[in-house]
Amino acid sequence: MIYRLLALNIDGTLLLPNGKLQKGTREAIEFVKRKGVYVTLFTNRNFQSAHKIAKSLKLNSILVTHGGAFISSSLDKPLIQKRLSEEVTFNLVQVLEHFECNIRISHERFSIGNRHQHTPNLIARTVLSTSDPLFYPVQFVDSLGDTLRDQPVAAPKIDVTFANQSEKRRALTTLKKSFENVHFVECGKEQIEILPLHVSKLRGLQLLGEHLDIELKEMVAIGDSLEDLDVIESVGLGVAMGNAPIALKKAADWITRSNNDNGVQYMIKEHFRKQFPIKFLNNHIQMKKW
Repeated sequence: MIYRLLALNIDGTLLLPNGKLQKGTREAIEFVKRKGVYVTLFTNRNFQSAHKIAKSLKLNSILVTHGGAFISSSLDKPLIQKRLSEEVTFNLVQVLEHFECNIRISHERFSIGNRHQHTPNLIARTVLSTSDPLFYPVQFVDSLGDTLRDQPVAAPKIDVTFANQSEKRRALTTLKKSFENVHFVECGKEQIEILPLHVSKLRGLQLLGEHLDIELKEMVAIGDSLEDLDVIESVGLGVAMGNAPIALKKAADWITRSNNDNGVQYMIKEHFRKQFPIKFLNNHIQMKKW
C-alpha cells in the first residue's frame, strides 16, 4: 500500500508532557514531506492553537481541529466548519449550569467559560487551558448562560470538566435524554466534549481526504488516546504511541515508542524510509499501464 497522508495527533503524540515538541520531529516531518506525503494534524485543540504548532513544524496543511468541527489551513477561509446552533449552545449551557462543572465554549476565534463559584480550581483543570496562543482571547464569566443570552454564540465545540466522575455521569444521563442531535465524547475521567452531530476526528479526516482525493486506506494516523480509537481502526495504517492505553494499542497496526522517547520520529523513519517518493511511484504506475 502507498500511503499518501500522515495524520498526527498533538497532545501526547507530537508533544512531550511539558508541552514541547519531541526532539527531531521537525526533521522527521521534513523527511516524509520530501517523499510527497501530505502531513496534517488532527486534534481537539482550537484552530489557532493547532495552527501555531503547524507553523513551528513548517506545515501549511489543512488541519482537522476542534475535534473535527473546524477543518482549515487559515482562520478566515475554512474548508469545513460545523457548529452547534446558538439555541442549542445556550440550552446545553443552561442544563450544565445545574451541575458542578466548568464549561468552556471553544470557538475558533475565542474561548469563553464560567467561573465555578464553589470549586474555583476547576478553571485550572479545564481542558486546553494551558495550550492557547497569546492572540486567542480567553474569558471567564460568572454566568455563562447570562452572557450567551446577551451575546449568542454558535459553538463548534464545548469542553466540560466536572468536579468528579459521579457528577459527570449524572450530567451525561440528563444531557443524553434532553439532546438527541448532539455528539457527546468522553475524553477523560471527569471531562466530556460536546460536538455537533456527525462531527469527529475520523469524519474530519474523511472530509479532508475527499478534498485531497486520498482514501482512508491511504492514510497513516498516529494517536495516543481512546479519542483516537475510531481513527486508528479506520485508516490504512493506525499507529499507537507507546504511552497510549492498552485498548488503543490492541486496535493499532503498529506501536511506536512513547512521546518521551521520540515515538513520532521513530515511526516515520522506520516506516517511510521503505516507501519510495509518491512522484516516483506515480510515474512507475503510469509506465506499467503503457
